[in-house]
Amino acid sequence: MQLHIEQISRCVARGAHAVVLLDRAGWNTTDKLKLPRNVSLIFLWSRASELNPVENIWQFLRANWLSNTVFNGTEHIIDAACSAWNNLADLPETICSIGLGV
Repeated sequence: MQLHIEQISRCVARGAHAVVLLDRAGWNTTDKLKLPRNVSLIFLWSRASELNPVENIWQFLRANWLSNTVFNGTEHIIDAACSAWNNLADLPETICSIGLGV
């Protein structure tokens, strides 16, 4: 997470400030993170996954391409996840509707 925040900081225009909306996963809330001066974090309420649109994306991926599967190891998991992600990438209207909760 530290590397991610630092990358965001490097991409922020001079004089601007980034605000990153995050869930309360442990790696997001750790006090070990050192925030750059041009980045602030805002945390979603606990147990409010409906406020985080990416949670709906993961649910859609599981429901449509990843459920009821017995994986034969890490490579199989990675291949299945990449395939599901690529399938979804071909459906931009679906992505919009999921992200907007429509």
